Amino acid sequence: MKNLHLICNAHIDPVWLWDMEEGISTALSTFRMAAAFCEEYDGLVFNHNEALLYEWIEEYEPRLFARIRSLVEKGRWHIMGGWYLQPDCNMPSGESILRQIELGRNYFQEKFGVTNTTAINFDSFGHSRGLVQLLAKAGYESYLFCRPGQGDCLLPEDDFIWEGFDGSRVMAHRSDTYGTLMGEAGKTIHKWLKEQGMNPNLQIGCILWGVGNHGGGPSRIDLEEIGRMMMAKNPDVKLSVSAVDSSDEPQWNLIHSTPEAYFSERRQLCMNSGKTEPIVKKDLNAWSVGCYTSQIRIKQKHRELEGELSVTEKMLSQAVALGLLSYPEEELQEAQKALLFCEFHDILPGTAIRSAEERSLQTLSFGLEIVKKWKRKAFFALMNGEEPAQEGEFPVLIYNPHPYPVERDFTCDFQLANQNWTDKYALPYITRNGKELKSQVEKEACNLNLDWRKRVTFHAALAPASMNRFSAGIRMTEQRPGNAQNQALEISNEQIVFDNGTLYAAVNCKTGLLDAYRVNGRNYLKTGGCALTVMKTDCDPWGMNRKSYQQEEGRFVLMEKEEGSRFSGVYNDCHGRAGTVIDSVRIIESGPVRTVVEAVFSYETSKACINYILPVYGTAVTVEVKVNWTEKGKFLKFEIPTCLKEAKGRSETVCGVMDQETDGKEKVFHRWCGLWDGQENSALTVLNMCNSGVDFMDGTMRISLIHSAVYSAHPIGDRPLLVQDRYLPYIDQGEREFSFVIQGGNGSERLEQVMNEAIVFQEAPVVLQAFPSGEGKKMGSVILVDDPAVILSSWRKAAGQEAYVIRLFESTGRRRKVKVSLPLDGYEQELELKPFELRTFQWTPGAVGLKNCDIFGKAMVSGSTVL
Repeated sequence: MKNLHLICNAHIDPVWLWDMEEGISTALSTFRMAAAFCEEYDGLVFNHNEALLYEWIEEYEPRLFARIRSLVEKGRWHIMGGWYLQPDCNMPSGESILRQIELGRNYFQEKFGVTNTTAINFDSFGHSRGLVQLLAKAGYESYLFCRPGQGDCLLPEDDFIWEGFDGSRVMAHRSDTYGTLMGEAGKTIHKWLKEQGMNPNLQIGCILWGVGNHGGGPSRIDLEEIGRMMMAKNPDVKLSVSAVDSSDEPQWNLIHSTPEAYFSERRQLCMNSGKTEPIVKKDLNAWSVGCYTSQIRIKQKHRELEGELSVTEKMLSQAVALGLLSYPEEELQEAQKALLFCEFHDILPGTAIRSAEERSLQTLSFGLEIVKKWKRKAFFALMNGEEPAQEGEFPVLIYNPHPYPVERDFTCDFQLANQNWTDKYALPYITRNGKELKSQVEKEACNLNLDWRKRVTFHAALAPASMNRFSAGIRMTEQRPGNAQNQALEISNEQIVFDNGTLYAAVNCKTGLLDAYRVNGRNYLKTGGCALTVMKTDCDPWGMNRKSYQQEEGRFVLMEKEEGSRFSGVYNDCHGRAGTVIDSVRIIESGPVRTVVEAVFSYETSKACINYILPVYGTAVTVEVKVNWTEKGKFLKFEIPTCLKEAKGRSETVCGVMDQETDGKEKVFHRWCGLWDGQENSALTVLNMCNSGVDFMDGTMRISLIHSAVYSAHPIGDRPLLVQDRYLPYIDQGEREFSFVIQGGNGSERLEQVMNEAIVFQEAPVVLQAFPSGEGKKMGSVILVDDPAVILSSWRKAAGQEAYVIRLFESTGRRRKVKVSLPLDGYEQELELKPFELRTFQWTPGAVGLKNCDIFGKAMVSGSTVL
């Protein structure tokens, strides 16, 4: 007889249509009943994953936790999956996913002494191909998931081999559901036997059963029915129930099982028969494409915490390696848990109720507060090695967390020693090692009408992985410089043209849009770039029944002067200038470093402000978008129409780069996306701070900004989506801000540089005007990497050790060699990385070089040094 593996489980969302307290209550009651049934019914095995839920049981009901440990030891309760929770598997970074695995694995190994070989993500809404490398290197041999189904993600079979970007492979199985309704487990099994069980080529089966979606697990009625079916299929089974006739069904042996048992038997059957399962080399998407945009504030704070945690770990690692601080392992783990919790597949995708959204924002802010506290401590510890300030000097210190040089414009606010009440203006300037740099004064953050606070912007190159010192000085001038000093500007009634010799950009004074963007004479943009387009949507935050948001409702248009002046706040009489009118397209900053052009727009009752930041040095245009959004049931996109003729889409994903179809369907991406013209070897890339949805069509990118659906409005058959008898809160009403960097250039060069640019954009160097004590010792870099296309994705202290975990990632899909230098040890070594390979090493200061280790940073048994 062939085996049908019955995997009893209970899907429990910590939050979704309920808040955390109800999630805890559900976990307690579900685990309590599951333990009782495991103790009562011989042969039953209950499966459950998610370390977070077990932590709740351990904290709130320790006696139940002890019962579960006993059941695990007896093989009656199976620790399934082994992750911290079931996260969204598209939007978090590869490093975040790895922490989900690591934290869960460590917990289950410590508390239960178990390590899983099958990863579980039943309810996640899609799965990045980059997961495969992480799974394989974390020791997983197989992957069990449910979404998306065949209609949304075409697969040759539900049993297949999944191959990652780097060539890693795991066995995979797609189940049609993760559970059953109460009392219908037997019905589900009968249906499977009559449909799939009739396939003579199918030698093994798997069914997930148990009441889920708000806990429940096995029920007595289901256990009794399954027991009768087992007796009918196998009379040798000793149960206190009578058999039922099922002679019309295929002869399958029904067994209570685990995911590992299913995959182990499947693997053995393949070996015995010589069968080769189909190989799938793609991501497992797309379903619920609205989730890439819903509840954008969650996505913004999540991306911020990811970046801040990474920067802080790098800064602390340097400070600790230099003997300046102790590493705060416990506090950083609390911040990490805040990040991982908010990656849950109903939080980060924006499908939970409003109170859960607000609670999750608080959780992310809690994590940010911890991280920023230790970021400050690391900065000041590293700063104290600098010399004290000279007379009249305002030291400007910039810590570069990246192991390679970073060149860009930097902005710093600081305060004069005394308030300037004279008729002259205190003009700041920047020097480095006695040489004056190009700089300009700009509008400071405050609005105090007194010459006291200063904001200065300057262009500089930073030394890698170290503190960089600049000096701000003050010279008194007759008046503040105006905005006409930039020789790159040409202004008319029609356009504001900026030309620095390599970058040419034109902002249309009639539309407020970017009409031209050229790099070295090559035009990359059609007229009307950076438009805010409003698309039609329903009120479903998942977007369950759609693949795209392409039906245009309208566009934001440039405001008339009076309307724009009212929106900008200059028209009212609160500051004594009632009736003041300014242009709706205007230059607000300009000087030797950059020009900033501002434009204001409206759409129905919504308003927007766009700033175009045009650099004197370089060719990257930064676009800042501020939207006061009041639309309901609509979708906002940021449109970039390119001149690329044969454009193909590309974007960052977990540990890799996805080639995207230019079909107008919504795609998920990370920190950058772009269009590549293979014929002319040119490309236009766009960096972002928090966005995850984009579509490509006819040479145009449309990045998704806001999805104003209704909280948790879930389509169910032909039923009306909403009860329309009261006020309903809609998602993402109010002010939202976004930031992008547009860069055109040679296609090959763009691929080499864009990941590095995205990392620096998210993990920006830390800038502060501060006065060092001079009591410390000037310290240099601790780690250097000579190829910016090789990303230092993690540098942190190994838990409970004096060693450090160093993780490198090849970001372009090309085999390459890279030299890593450890100046503290006076050591250099050359490493080779395969395309999109993630390699993890362990480094102990004073030891010789980097040691090979597993993906969690644990040294290999041999402890071999990399040669």
